[in-house]
Amino acid sequence: MIFRQLCDRETCSYTYLLACERTREAVVIDPVIEQVGRDATLLEELGLSLVATLETHVHADHITGGGQLRDQTGAKFGVSAAGQVGGAELQLVGGDTIRFGDHELEVRATPGHTSSCLSYYLAEAGIIFTGDALFIRGCGRTDFQEGDSHTLYRSVHAQILSLPGPTRIYPGHDYKGLTVSTVAEEKEFNPRLGGGRTAADFVAIMDALNLDDPEKLAIAVSANQSCGGAT
Repeated sequence: MIFRQLCDRETCSYTYLLACERTREAVVIDPVIEQVGRDATLLEELGLSLVATLETHVHADHITGGGQLRDQTGAKFGVSAAGQVGGAELQLVGGDTIRFGDHELEVRATPGHTSSCLSYYLAEAGIIFTGDALFIRGCGRTDFQEGDSHTLYRSVHAQILSLPGPTRIYPGHDYKGLTVSTVAEEKEFNPRLGGGRTAADFVAIMDALNLDDPEKLAIAVSANQSCGGAT
């Protein structure tokens, strides 16, 4: 399998490219609009055919490049059905699967950061792409977009931390230069969700954050509810 982890430095957002070596079919998870040229060039250089762009949620800190990539390649746009995204061909729910060549991603519903959060699990490789539900030693905020701390705690423990310990976690962001973790690491070291912390502990931690709104909140959510504004 072909795998690339790509970064948008402005927003510290990760984009993931996965492809089948035999069929050259590919998916891209969480593309960023400013990086569409980079992503399209990489697809062309590697001789890949994009079959789907997949969102982990309706982002508030950047505009997705999925709509533009879809328009350029004919791929389908995939996002949680809970996100109410107009024009998305794949309205995804937990239990759905996304095939690309010889490989298959399992869709896992992980709401709590937003109501539309999904994680994508590649069981054969022991990899899960967690978006903003679970970061390396952290997690996404829960104070807007139908976020809920109790829900996020349940989602992460039921759908992510229940996986085998060696399962690699690739998050939607990292602000410290880290790129990958494991289920075992996060169960032990995550200061919000690991170390035996209870749901009540987690809710208290999240309630005390008092974070500023994301810089692009006013434009990102509305654009992302129409596939990034592409047609």
